[in-house]
Amino acid sequence: ATYLPGFELSCNDKHQALLKLPKVPSVSFFVKQIDYKSQQIQIYYPNNCLASQLLALGNSSTSPFRFISPYYGGETSYNNVSFFRCASSSSYSCPILQLDSISDIIDPGILSCTKVRDVLSVQWRFTYDDKTSLFLGWSNPNCGQCEAQGKKCRLKSDGMKEEIECFLCKTNKISTSTLVLIVAGTIICLMLLVLLAFAMYHIYRYFKTKGEDQDRIEKFLEDYRAMKPTRFTYKDIKRITNGFKESLGEGAHGAVFKGMLSKEILVAVKVLNDTQGDGKDFINEVGTMGKIHHVNVVRLLGFCADGFHRALVYDLFPNGSLQKFLAPPDNRDAFLGWVKLQRIALGVAKGLEYLHLGCDHRILHFDINPHNVLLDDHFTPKITDFGLAKLCPKNQSTVSMTAARGTLGYIAPEVFSRNFGNVSYKSDIYSFGMLLLEMVGGRKNTNVSGEEIFQVLYPEWIHNMLEGKDIHIDIDNEGDMKIAKKLAIVGLWCIQWNPVDRPSMKTVVQML
Repeated sequence: ATYLPGFELSCNDKHQALLKLPKVPSVSFFVKQIDYKSQQIQIYYPNNCLASQLLALGNSSTSPFRFISPYYGGETSYNNVSFFRCASSSSYSCPILQLDSISDIIDPGILSCTKVRDVLSVQWRFTYDDKTSLFLGWSNPNCGQCEAQGKKCRLKSDGMKEEIECFLCKTNKISTSTLVLIVAGTIICLMLLVLLAFAMYHIYRYFKTKGEDQDRIEKFLEDYRAMKPTRFTYKDIKRITNGFKESLGEGAHGAVFKGMLSKEILVAVKVLNDTQGDGKDFINEVGTMGKIHHVNVVRLLGFCADGFHRALVYDLFPNGSLQKFLAPPDNRDAFLGWVKLQRIALGVAKGLEYLHLGCDHRILHFDINPHNVLLDDHFTPKITDFGLAKLCPKNQSTVSMTAARGTLGYIAPEVFSRNFGNVSYKSDIYSFGMLLLEMVGGRKNTNVSGEEIFQVLYPEWIHNMLEGKDIHIDIDNEGDMKIAKKLAIVGLWCIQWNPVDRPSMKTVVQML
């Protein structure tokens, strides 16, 4: 680097600026501040006599600096210098500098003094602003002209003398076109980053969706595999039921036992007793229930067809069948309550509607009765026992039947005799109507003798109840009375002799 002699600055280990003056090579002064505009530098020498260090400058002309008096604002020459002797014991004289306007240091007299250096002549004057620092000024180089032009000054590199020149300092100012390019480039980069992030997000979502779809398919296949009835051996059936240890009841087609597929899955195993038949009812029930999946229809978990042994495995419902809850309302111990009875009736109606309209083929149950309606722990009804069911196309209104089928007291008249009409899905509606009337009256239509068969087929006592005659039901609550009448009216509408006059299950669901 090219610089003027005497203007070198250095730093100590405490990051303090230092200035070395000519003729004082061993002493560096601390720089307090620099004013380039007025060409002044303020120096200090802490914890020492600053004057003793500066006297060594003498009349040296090698230093570019001159002392500046802060009181006068410019260079000042010494014009009042006096010499006097120290005490009589001293054998030498010392120069004492007296400032014009400060004080007279002769009076009252110096008692003692110490020799610092011999000074032949005093050419400069210096003063303290805070007795620890002073101002130095320089006149050469004079960069004021350059500063006035808004330029900087420097030493000419090709000059033989200490000449200066003005120059424009290179700045980092960016041209408008460059700035536009930078801004445009930044915006484009940001847009590309946004597009890249957007694309990566969509790629991530695409593969995540694909993965979720695959997981959904796998779950469906597992569920489908689980929903598809499993074939068990007779040995499996004995293991599931623990050797037919706990019986749940006896039905028209066989006994029902409690079983356990695992520690968490309890099942009901129905062991069929018609082993001497041709197995059509068994095939019919397995084939039908394997296609049905509805909240109000029992799910077939598995079956057994091992030699002459046949069994069906269902979900276990702790509350058993509806039959054991059919009791008169005045029997408080067994009566479920009218609100719960209405909910059960609506559930059975929805299950029948699904069988008639919700499957690929219309499924006719032909054996709707309280024993074939199971109740889970929340008293949600489940239709079961499809051994007598028949399948027919949805556009087919009637089915052929060689013999009557069903449970006495719930069989539609046309199933007994074609004189009442053709057998169709309206036969299930008749059975459902009888179920509703039995729920209202709390009577079991299966417990009848031969003389009472007409009362079973056409319960005149329902008419008497609606007319206020022969009422043996004590209903105090007005809301419960409305529910009972609604169930009775819908039941009467469903058991009309002419099948054409009976409503569809869709209409029944709407009414309930």
